[in-house]
Amino acid sequence: MSMPDGSASSNGGYSSSPTDSTFNPSLPPGNTFKVVVVTNIIMELPSSYPSLWLRELEPPWRDLRIPIGMAEGIAIAYAWKHIETPRPLTHQLFARIQELFDIQLEVVRIKGMEGQNFIAELVIVGPDGRQEVVDCRPSDAIAMALRQTTPTPILVAESILAQSRR
Repeated sequence: MSMPDGSASSNGGYSSSPTDSTFNPSLPPGNTFKVVVVTNIIMELPSSYPSLWLRELEPPWRDLRIPIGMAEGIAIAYAWKHIETPRPLTHQLFARIQELFDIQLEVVRIKGMEGQNFIAELVIVGPDGRQEVVDCRPSDAIAMALRQTTPTPILVAESILAQSRR
C-alpha cells in the first residue's frame, strides 16, 4: 500500500477497516477501532528506548507512537523485517506453541490508556472454537501478531487515534 507521503507499507495482506462489532463478533458493541500497520521502530534521542510507530491503513492515515522497551523493540523489529534468530525469542516460542496446539490469534486491539500506558488485548481462539480475550502490553501483542502464519489485524481504538498526530 502506498501512503500519502509516497512511502510503502506492508499490511500483512489485511485491508479491511473494521469499525464496530459488525466486523467481528469479538468486538464489544459501540467500540470503534481502526486497522493500523507497523511503519517504523526508531530511537528518538535523548530517550534510551525505542518507539513503535503505527499508521492507519486508510485516510486520514494518522500515526501513533508507542514507547516500548528495548527487548520488545528488538523482538518486533526482527519479526517485522523477517530476520531469523539462531534460537527462538520468547514471542517466537509462544507462536510455535500456538501452532502446535492449534490456537489462533484472531485480532490485536489497542483499546485504551491508563495514565501514560497503552492497554491492549489479544483475542485468541482455541481448537474447540472457544474464544478468550487476554490482557497484554501492545508491544507483546504486536510482536505476536507479526509472527503469525496468517495475517492478524492490529486495531487501535478511535479514541486513541483521535489524540494522535497525522
